[in-house]
Amino acid sequence: MDFHQLCTFETFQQLWSQYGYGGNFPDVIEREFSRIKGTTYLDHAAATLYPESLVRDYCRDISTNVYGNPHSHNPSSRLTHDTLEQVRYRVLQHFNTTPEEYSVIFTSGCTAALKLVAESFPWRPPTESEAGSHFCYLTDSHTSVVGMRGLTSARGVVALPVSPQELENRAKDEAQGEGVTCETPHLFCYPAQSNFSGRRYPLSHVKSIQARRLYPACDHRGCWFVLLDAASYVSCSSLNLQDCPADFIPISFYKMFGFPTGLGALLVRNDAASILKKTYFGGGTAAAYLSGEDYYVQAANISDRFEDGTVAFLDIIGVNHGFEALYRITGSMHNIQQHTFGLARYTYMLLSSLCHGNGRPVAQMYTEGQFESPITQGAILNFNLMDSNGQIIGYSQVDRMASLYNIHVRTGCFCNTGACQSFLGITNEHMKRNLQAGHVCGDNIDLVDGQPTGSVRVSFGYMSTFEDCQKFLNFVARCFVEKPVTVDEERLQKLKTATAASEASKEHPSMRVTNGGIYKVEEKEPTEASLKGFGRTDSNSHGEAYTLTNIYIYPIKSCAAYEVHDWPVGPLGLLYDRGWMVVNGNGVCLSQKRETRLCLIRPQVHLPSNKLLLQASGMDTISVPLENNIQLHTSIRVCHSKVCGDRVETVDCGDEAASWLSDFLGQPCRLIRQRPDFTREMKKRPGRASTSTSLSLVNEAQYLMINCASVELIQKLMSSRQDDSEGDQLLDTQNVISRFRANLVIAGVEPFEEDNWSHLIIGSTRFMVAGPCGRCQMVGIDQDTGMKTKEPLMSLSASRTGKVTFGVYLTHQLPEGSAAATVLSVGSLIQPEPRSS
Repeated sequence: MDFHQLCTFETFQQLWSQYGYGGNFPDVIEREFSRIKGTTYLDHAAATLYPESLVRDYCRDISTNVYGNPHSHNPSSRLTHDTLEQVRYRVLQHFNTTPEEYSVIFTSGCTAALKLVAESFPWRPPTESEAGSHFCYLTDSHTSVVGMRGLTSARGVVALPVSPQELENRAKDEAQGEGVTCETPHLFCYPAQSNFSGRRYPLSHVKSIQARRLYPACDHRGCWFVLLDAASYVSCSSLNLQDCPADFIPISFYKMFGFPTGLGALLVRNDAASILKKTYFGGGTAAAYLSGEDYYVQAANISDRFEDGTVAFLDIIGVNHGFEALYRITGSMHNIQQHTFGLARYTYMLLSSLCHGNGRPVAQMYTEGQFESPITQGAILNFNLMDSNGQIIGYSQVDRMASLYNIHVRTGCFCNTGACQSFLGITNEHMKRNLQAGHVCGDNIDLVDGQPTGSVRVSFGYMSTFEDCQKFLNFVARCFVEKPVTVDEERLQKLKTATAASEASKEHPSMRVTNGGIYKVEEKEPTEASLKGFGRTDSNSHGEAYTLTNIYIYPIKSCAAYEVHDWPVGPLGLLYDRGWMVVNGNGVCLSQKRETRLCLIRPQVHLPSNKLLLQASGMDTISVPLENNIQLHTSIRVCHSKVCGDRVETVDCGDEAASWLSDFLGQPCRLIRQRPDFTREMKKRPGRASTSTSLSLVNEAQYLMINCASVELIQKLMSSRQDDSEGDQLLDTQNVISRFRANLVIAGVEPFEEDNWSHLIIGSTRFMVAGPCGRCQMVGIDQDTGMKTKEPLMSLSASRTGKVTFGVYLTHQLPEGSAAATVLSVGSLIQPEPRSS
């Protein structure tokens, strides 16, 4: 077949069908990467390209939000802190792990992450009685890995380079046990993917080294830790840390997203983190220290301990937009792997089959296999071009010609001397002679005595197109092939018939769901009068009987209340209370402290139809399901968020709700709900008995109860303080009650008498008083208008005790083995139990 006939999209499709991402790929390229029109960019292994929407969304984010230094505690700083925590969760979720298993330490890049490990690893020099630590690395490693040797050698640690052949050829059949316990720590480093050739090393090596089955671990007693250099691998593939629990994983984000640059991370397995020891400590890493004495206590949190100074918080926020763009455009890392491997395999097949008119091959390919599978080969091609006499054409000449055609490639040794020597047959003595001849890393001296000092590398990214392959292959044929252009038909046919395995990666780990029972109670549709009569009490506040006068649930955290007359009590409190919450574009929880208009959203729970209704003035009503079996919906996005410092696992409620909220609030938002199988335990308060109480998305406890008599006292204080000349209207009882956002309102009690109760029984349900509620700025927001008011209710609530508290937290105490079918009803009598003195 003619070479130019092979360089067609039809031929490519016959060889590989998984191209693009299921939509109109050319339109995506035009919309997101219009700036590279006319450019053939084939250097993605060095730095991939960012989509325009990533930068646009990022600029909108930092232009509309105030992000302060995360080490402060003011609102802008808390927003930054919470956003950074969301990015950490997003990183761990991307690698299919959790904060319980791994920690994310942000660094200036992959190299800085490697340096951190080298400086902190507890290297042991040899003694007379025991061998010291070993620093071992695969010879096919990046300079930044081999460079760790400079630090270890200075400490008397043995540096042991290991060739890929030795790694498996000298393995043992079984894990090597310890006759005598030996705790000498050793570190083995290897790349998940060679940045030189794209060769992928088995991720199973991680467990094999840790279990001392592979060389060199099988030959040396002690505790073996594994550093998996994932910088090249994760640009186009999914890394599942459940399958390969490496102890240390350095990455660089610009290789994944193109933006931001100068930012990376070290993922540390928490079980291994305790071995790392620091000597220097910078701002934010100390729990305590003395300037006049050598006294220092490190921060308990792993990330805080190693992130010296203020992290690049605006750049880290950009990482979240990187993930958003990546998944929005491609769908998954598996899709990226299939797309990029197909382009690389097609280019490899044609380039390696291309011949001069005399039949000699045009390219010397540097690869271990034949691009059989994306499991063993990444989207990188490494080669040198040859003339019709079989002589190597210097890579600098190829690079200069490619630049004239606006084709961007990489040349040299790619900071991987070990692989360069291995593939090009350059001995150590040759390397030293090349240096004497004036050749240093990164220069344009491509041939010394006719022998190559480096090669040409072509690499693909998720936005690479078939046209990129086509233009590159035509460029080689036009500029470096002696005519007529021919093709090695026999070799091409062998490559064509070779099956390229494309095993689907496990993008969505199986999710176990244990939903609670469905509660069936007679529901009364709320009337306009009942909503406006928020906090209404019909009983005598100072009568002898204690009664429950109002029940409110807040289905969506920080949104308006939904008043009910009878309502079931579930394991987490009132059924569906704070089951959902709104998060901003970075996944950070929105509250009325940050977005006052949340109180204008009126959610309603409609049990008969199994729907949560979202209503707001000027908006059409929409609904989301109350119950979702997330096992049946692989498209449901599982995410992490934080509530009052607690990590919670949530699921996304879909694009319709997100669009509705974004339109109403005027900023990118999404609605998420707590995963039904996730358990969040209530924190133990000082001086209180430890309880095993599960929470929804509430702040601190299952219920908040307030007393009408206490509210009336607050009103009297407000009236006495108000200056008639101010002209401000005094807040009525209903407005005050609504601001305190209680679940339960009681009457027939003296003001603040509830503070002295230890337990109470409402109907047949027993509750424990968990303590007073610390108030926040939200009480200064009018729940009917979303406007902040002048009257400082917080200071009024503090006037009696000096503390900003009002109302008490409750937790229910259901009978052992209860099916949680208890129902609370308005009008129920209350039996309090005073706290013993």
